[in-house]
Amino acid sequence: MVCFSSMGGSGVIATELGKLLADKGYQVHFIGHGVPFRLDKLSENIFYHEVEVTDYPVFKGSPYDLALANKIAEVAKMEQLDLIHVHYAMPHAVCAFLAKQIVGDHLKIVTTLHGTDITILGVDPTFKDLICLAIKKSDAVTAVSKDLVKEAQKLDNNMCNIDLTYNFVDERLFHPRNNDRLRAELGIGKDQVLLHASNFRPVKRAIDVINIFALVNQKIPSTRLLLVGEGPDMRDCQKRLHELKSEKQVHFLSKEASMPHTFPLADVLLLPSEKESFGLVALEAMACGVPTVGSIAGGIPELVIHGETGFLAPIGDTKTMAEYTIQLLTDKVLMQQMSRQCLIRARTEFNRETMVNRYEQIYYRVLNRKMPEPS
Repeated sequence: MVCFSSMGGSGVIATELGKLLADKGYQVHFIGHGVPFRLDKLSENIFYHEVEVTDYPVFKGSPYDLALANKIAEVAKMEQLDLIHVHYAMPHAVCAFLAKQIVGDHLKIVTTLHGTDITILGVDPTFKDLICLAIKKSDAVTAVSKDLVKEAQKLDNNMCNIDLTYNFVDERLFHPRNNDRLRAELGIGKDQVLLHASNFRPVKRAIDVINIFALVNQKIPSTRLLLVGEGPDMRDCQKRLHELKSEKQVHFLSKEASMPHTFPLADVLLLPSEKESFGLVALEAMACGVPTVGSIAGGIPELVIHGETGFLAPIGDTKTMAEYTIQLLTDKVLMQQMSRQCLIRARTEFNRETMVNRYEQIYYRVLNRKMPEPS
């Protein structure tokens, strides 16, 4: 399993998938430049291999991609891996392709596309041809939404055999729970809470979150905002909050925060992204009974049903998003209805058993083996 270690949907799904596969008896090896932040412990069937990069003056930057390719090949030979599952096309699918040239064709590659690897990097002329090559050389390709399948096929008309594998949530971790102690620790009492969790990159439009909160706060002054994560736009968010004189009502939590305990604090999740292939954070919030107010972007409408499990508005329309948020916070019956629908949809349409089984089917297909009957 190759994924990013930082906070983000691709790394989260890769890690949770690996842990669930290990629980089913598979040996799972994580390879990367850092322990994935959701990989809280190693178990009997979970292993981690650090990619060590040596800096040479002749290189302008760190040759991490080449070191990763070599590490994949090294682990594949040493551990006799059957396949390598890479999450995010660039650089991971490219590195897996290079590793396969070293190890041989018996090493199969499954590539999962997660979003900006296609919608941003994939359309960049600097990377496009390399990404298309790595995807086409994969033995199986999956994408986390119908919208992302379409975006990938726009890159290359020959990219037609893409398996749709929605992200999933483990309801054993993400579910409604009593949060009085955490509320007391944060000093938010019984106040209503808006939540935004991301890597604070520009595509997440975190400033829109601040502006939505400001509009909501004008109508409901006691509202609190939780910002979870870290990234390049965090400083701009802090600056905007200072301009609005709203710092005292905003709480910053690091990416190490326990999300299964943090989501139940919220009344509404804010997800105004410009690009969002799926929106895993919305699914995890839904599993805790928290509706989403977000943008009509990417795969979000495939997850959040407008008027049923949340509300959606055009990208950048913070006024409408604020109005939807106020509607939810002031209509107790509507909030209860949406919360109930969130739980039902998360547990029936995006449950872990169905999605893990789908990945297993893909693995056995590329290995040309019969999948064992469930015990």
